Amino acid sequence: MDLEQFRIDRKDGVATVTFDRPPVNAQNFRTRTELTWVFDTLSDDPDIRCVILTGGGKVFSAGADIKERRGMTAQRGDYIRHNRVTRESFYAIRDCAKPVIGAVNGPAIGAGYALMACCDILLASETAYVQMPEIDVGLAGGAKFLELFPRTKARMMFFTGRRVPAQELYRLGIVEECLAPEALMPAALAMAAEIAQKSPVALARNKHAFNTVEEMSLREGYRFEQGVSAELSLTDDTREAQRAFAEKRKPVFGKR
Repeated sequence: MDLEQFRIDRKDGVATVTFDRPPVNAQNFRTRTELTWVFDTLSDDPDIRCVILTGGGKVFSAGADIKERRGMTAQRGDYIRHNRVTRESFYAIRDCAKPVIGAVNGPAIGAGYALMACCDILLASETAYVQMPEIDVGLAGGAKFLELFPRTKARMMFFTGRRVPAQELYRLGIVEECLAPEALMPAALAMAAEIAQKSPVALARNKHAFNTVEEMSLREGYRFEQGVSAELSLTDDTREAQRAFAEKRKPVFGKR
């Protein structure tokens, strides 16, 4: 696919995906089509072990392009297609076989927050904030993604449209670090490089396990994870990791 709104930079097993639709990285149909293609492609790329998602400019994403909705009608199935494409773009990030670090460089509003919420690990610039202003334009959607927040905080955000700054996101444990703008990408790249040293097979299976057990009871979830661990124990990567541990050296893993 010829990308118009995203850039992909690959280096040493890490892919940095930059959403670049000036001025505020608003999301339209093209955005979501490209986003799905990007993460599906990286999911299957054997040379990539970790992905970073960030925004170009000073905004991570200002959310949905509201102008696009004005011409939509129920009679042509516009809303059905729109909702399907929107869902799948978010879940292309969540379902990506590689861990995804969200480097939130600025405001993440509405659907922009959903993008970051689908990442596995979040780092934020001090200039970032989260806002869910759907109620101000007469819409709903996205409340499920607010499960990262405590119940009353989530509902306050949705019913008022108030902003939650990066420092508060860090206090609540929603982002791993709150950094000066110039320190954000170096920190994300350093973490991605650390992850990229791990077994690609183990990374993929453990990410799948995380996503799966979130919807299970404790007993069933742990049973599922035990099964994943048993499967991994039979792989060449696991045997190599255990040999390297015993021999006090770095393991040399194959490709996924």
